Amino acid sequence: MDYVKLGSTGLEVSRLCLGCMSYGDPDRGGHPWTLPEADSAPFLHRALDAGVTFYDTANVYSNGSSEEIVGNVLLKAVPRDQVVIATKVHGRMRPGPNGGGLSRQAILSEVDNSLRRLGTDYIDLYQIHRFDPSVPLEETLQALDDVVTAGKVRYLGASSMWAWQFAKALHLQDAHGWRRFVTMQDHYNLLYREEEREMLPLCADEGIGVIPWSPLARGKLTRDWDESTNRSEKDEFGKSLYRDSDADIAAAVARVAERRGVPRAQVALAWVARNPVVTAPIVGATKPHHLDDAVAAVDLVLTDDEVAELEAPYEPHEVRGF
Repeated sequence: MDYVKLGSTGLEVSRLCLGCMSYGDPDRGGHPWTLPEADSAPFLHRALDAGVTFYDTANVYSNGSSEEIVGNVLLKAVPRDQVVIATKVHGRMRPGPNGGGLSRQAILSEVDNSLRRLGTDYIDLYQIHRFDPSVPLEETLQALDDVVTAGKVRYLGASSMWAWQFAKALHLQDAHGWRRFVTMQDHYNLLYREEEREMLPLCADEGIGVIPWSPLARGKLTRDWDESTNRSEKDEFGKSLYRDSDADIAAAVARVAERRGVPRAQVALAWVARNPVVTAPIVGATKPHHLDDAVAAVDLVLTDDEVAELEAPYEPHEVRGF
């Protein structure tokens, strides 16, 4: 496993981040495809054995049970300072006022709830899961700065939003002397490249580490286009992200993978990882070979001709994912 700095910070992370949305109580949070702790633990241990040190979850994943599993498994296996744990705030955790969003009240409550579920006294990377237009941005940013000052959080990150919103946030943080966002977790893969227009150039200019979600397009780049999985049949959000014309790109991935003699996942992930602004793609794993393919992809170098073949079928998409 290779290790790199997280954006322009001094924090070192593995070249891959294990996404933990698939680990959680399937009876909590409306994600019936998730794996309970007994089934999740082998994947977390396998990732540790592979040298993965970077793990991403969120308070809203399976109504908090993903955080519980991540903390319980990882922190029983290794010392706290040997892993980088990222989680997020924004999603609704309970009905009624202040049960979600990015108000000061919500952030200060939810950071403590995440710490309790994770079983730790600090979060390495605390991310806003989405932009909240209903709250003054200054209120959100000052609250985030305060949780860093309190020692509950070490670094701040953001997730999918318009580039102008992210630029405004960075400007306000600089103007007020508040801690800056150091990462952007956005939607980026061969089927969805709209982030190349504004967000990725902004991140490159500002020294922001990019940790893309869904680099394998919900698995659609790893299998035949019409093949379904338990998750793809039940993931309503995922169904909204891609369109049938994207099948030509998936076919290009299949051709390159066949010529190389490697699984399609390695080709699709290697394409994302080759972008110099990308720090660590976030990969999910619910089968043993998922992690094997992800680790192997780090060392797979695509030729210019292969990249051209993979990129040629792409057509502009409507902005999706936030």
